[in-house]
Amino acid sequence: MFPPVKKDRIITQLPKCFSPDAALHTKDSFHPQVKAVCRVQKSDTVSFNIAKVIVVGDVSVGKTCLISSFCKGEIDKNYKATIGVDFEMERFEVLGVPFSLQLWDTAGQERFKCIASTYYRGAQAIIVVFDLSSVSSLVHARQWLEDAMKDNDPSSVLLFLVGTKKDLSNPEQLAKVEQEAIRLSEEIKAEYWAVSAKSGDGIRDFFLRVASLTFEASVLSELEKNGSRNAGDIIRLTETNHTPAKRKPNCC
Repeated sequence: MFPPVKKDRIITQLPKCFSPDAALHTKDSFHPQVKAVCRVQKSDTVSFNIAKVIVVGDVSVGKTCLISSFCKGEIDKNYKATIGVDFEMERFEVLGVPFSLQLWDTAGQERFKCIASTYYRGAQAIIVVFDLSSVSSLVHARQWLEDAMKDNDPSSVLLFLVGTKKDLSNPEQLAKVEQEAIRLSEEIKAEYWAVSAKSGDGIRDFFLRVASLTFEASVLSELEKNGSRNAGDIIRLTETNHTPAKRKPNCC
């Protein structure tokens, strides 16, 4: 048995997007079919559902801090570059249904890129991270996305473009970089967010949004796969990903 989900991980309403100009959608509630399915579900008929989320981006843009700030409520001030991959499991309850995000923190250093890329496959969401105080990291975001998409189906993956270190940018610089980030988000069909792991600004809202949209997409996909178009049909949410054993490939 799992312990109860933390109160601040219980989602009853669809969280708002960061910017209507760069959102996956601007609806203010979950899809009607998703709400209907969750209403008729019984807790003992729904299995534990897991979605794989990979986090990519240049070295030192704050990928690990982004995840740690949400999962642990703090960041490690002694910076250590991620070697290969690492991951955290975070549990939620969405519309009364248990749901988890498996957050894969991948290395940004070129020498570890080969190792990290072996874990890209099977993602339900991709978070491309860049540093709001580094224009070059935003430029590189496109290549990170292209690499991550090589092993994934573009039609079944949700994309997020996240600018970190918001606290380090002055208003004028932030406005300029955000303009470029929103333009890129529209081009790659990603949802844009600006956050600060240090202050916590936007962190919780962002991950609740990721969990909600990933959950919604998972339920709709399950309905379509089962050929169910009736909102009242009972579906069984099955585990979509198992935690793979970490192993070092021979390519590096």
